[in-house]
Parts: sequence; structure tokens; C-alpha cells
Amino acid sequence: MKKMLLLLVLLTGISITGHTQDSSQEIVPFMPELMNRFPNVRDVAISPDGSEIYFSVSSFRKEFYAIVVIKRNGDEWSEPVVAPFSGQYNDLEPAISPDGLKLFFASQRPLNDTINEPKDWDIWYVERKSADAEWSAPINPGAPLNSDGNEFYPSVTNKGDVYFTTTPNENTDKEDIFVSRYSKKGFSQPVALPAEVNTDGYEFNAFIAPDESYLIFSSFGRKDGNGGGDLYIAFRGSDGKWQTAQNMGPEINSEQLDYCPFVDVPTQTLYFTSESSNVRKYFDRPQTLEALEDEFYQFENGLSRIYQMPFSPEDYQTKTE
Repeated sequence: MKKMLLLLVLLTGISITGHTQDSSQEIVPFMPELMNRFPNVRDVAISPDGSEIYFSVSSFRKEFYAIVVIKRNGDEWSEPVVAPFSGQYNDLEPAISPDGLKLFFASQRPLNDTINEPKDWDIWYVERKSADAEWSAPINPGAPLNSDGNEFYPSVTNKGDVYFTTTPNENTDKEDIFVSRYSKKGFSQPVALPAEVNTDGYEFNAFIAPDESYLIFSSFGRKDGNGGGDLYIAFRGSDGKWQTAQNMGPEINSEQLDYCPFVDVPTQTLYFTSESSNVRKYFDRPQTLEALEDEFYQFENGLSRIYQMPFSPEDYQTKTE
């Protein structure tokens, strides 16, 4: 019965009242009954065939992160379990390659088993020979993809190139988006995206379309921002150059932090994480304890939760032209 319920909540949801609604862009919570089992959830990644869903969970104050997976068997979804490569050190932000044979993620795990102390954040990956095979042990690709600083939120193209977030200047915590190209020789020296994407503000958590035609990312500190961090979209022209990124609008962005975008291309669905809250600041009359519990534990209560909505990049490209 629980497995059938998971399938039902995947396909249904309730509208988010903290975001401005548009009838053509209905935003609904993603798997609300499953996600409410965890203090915080974020970073969804879905396998190309739709049979696996990976996401990050964390403690209330985000001291520890782990990657969790559910798998589909026919019309049923399994109970969530910690991914076989996670659960000991801080792991988050899974990203599956378009062929489904590699899963990249950010981790603070040590470089080898002889070291018990966690290190800075690096990008790691696991790999497998087929979609139904087991994942390998985690692999750190090393330099130049990883540096002495922190690397976060990988996203992978059809060619195997990795877009990711880093803090390039050791004297500041400001984040920017970089790309490292992949070849038979390995990963190239990462290059920062141009001013059409990276600004004097913070740019982070970028999803790259597999064909590199568009990029969705979060940014904080821009004049057109709605609050704690908004989602922006940038398109790549036929000349290969990035066009100026545009705010994706109040139908998506709230006054709180909106981040961690992922597009399931086969189903044309955008997933993102939001810390928006619909908890009221006052009431017309005194509330019972039960009423307060309902208010505090609603899906949109300021904790990080994953949402989904129909998505067509052409709609946003039209808006930016």
C-alpha cells in the first residue's frame, strides 16, 4: 500500500501558495508525503529511463547530508534507502549523466580509506556498465576538475563536460559557475562562464541542458532578484555564445531561496528546491495545538522542499527575445 501511495504522490500535488501562480505553469510539491519524512530535501536527479530518483536529505540544521534513492518496479516505487555510495560522509547534489552510466555528486569524503577526517568539497562520481548494474566505489577525478577549494553541484552534458559551482577566489566565499570539458585525456582546466551568466553577485547550482542549449541556475545579489536567491535562465546562441541570463519570474521565484534546478528532459518537467514558507504570522483567533501542528508541518514551511512544474525552454526563450 505504501508503494502505491508513493506513485500517487509522484503524480499529484497541491499548488504552492507562496509563489505567484500562472495557469500554464502550475507548480506542485514533488512527492509530498515522502519528502515530509525528512527535515530537509533538495537536489533531485532522475535517471534517463525514469526508473531511479536520487535526492539529498539533511538534518534540520543541515549539519549532515546524504543521498537517498527510490526505484520503480512497474507501477510501484520502492521505499527510500541511502544510496550505496553514501551515508558516511557529507554527500549531496547527485547528477546522472545523459547515458545513465555515471552519477556525479559533491562530497566531503577523504581521498582514501586511510584518512578518517573529511576534506573540502570535491566532485566525485560512481559508474556502472549498464542501467541495471551496481554502482562502482566513488571515484575522485582529481585536478584540474577539483582544486584546493570547494566544488559543488555538477551537471553533465551529452559530451561528458561538467558544469559546476566553485569559489574561485580563496579570499572570498563568492560562488561562480565554471565548466570543465571532457576528452579521452580527462577533464580540462575549468573555465568561468562569461559575464552573461556570472556577475558581481553569487551564481551557483547550475543545470545544463544535455545539448548545452540553455542553462538554469540560482543567483543572489542581482537588482532584479525577488529575495534570498532566484532561478535564472540563459540560452546559448547559434554562435556558441551565451545570451544574457533572465530571471525566470515570480511564478517560480519566491521571496526565499529558490535553487537546485533539474530538468527531466523526456517529460519536460522542471524540478527545483525552495525554502519558501506559507506559515502565517498571525491568526484571526487563538489556535488549538492540532491547528498549530498542521500549520507548522505543512509542506511549504520554510524548510527546503522540492517542487515540480511543466517546462518548455521555448516559452522562456520567447520571453527573453
